[in-house]
Amino acid sequence: MAQITLHGNIIETVGELPAINSQPFPFTLTKTDLYDCDLSEFAGKNIVLNIFPSIDTPVCAASVRRFNKEAADLKDTVVLCISADLPFAHQRFCEVEGLKNVIPLSVFRSPEFGNQYGVTIKSGVLRGLLSRAILIIDKSPKIVYTEQVPEISQDPDYKAALNVLKQL
Repeated sequence: MAQITLHGNIIETVGELPAINSQPFPFTLTKTDLYDCDLSEFAGKNIVLNIFPSIDTPVCAASVRRFNKEAADLKDTVVLCISADLPFAHQRFCEVEGLKNVIPLSVFRSPEFGNQYGVTIKSGVLRGLLSRAILIIDKSPKIVYTEQVPEISQDPDYKAALNVLKQL
């Protein structure tokens, strides 16, 4: 289990992020149109898993905007923005913001995602939501980058993640 903080208060996740060079766990998540989406649909692409607690918080919203702007222009790359928010919230946010280069996905039908990837928060006021994390899966597919953001109210290390993507 990972120990992270929220405004300096320790909270824990159900596990650890998958190891570098490991195979990603298959998953099925829900798109904004309420249809399911499988990881296998993105075979042959580099995949960013932008995982966060809620689209309705400033840092989470900023991560979706930032990846929409920067990573979406990278060749053969798809950005999946994943949270426990309902698909309606994801859709509203992306429509209001005019975001078309990310794919918002909800775990509301698939709680096993957070458990498999070690990002479900198991203590504190955010219990049941997902922690802030970035994972990059290459085309092979294997996990080539992970970041468990240690303080939920902090931005992920965009520069490090984008540098990995540019090398793929």
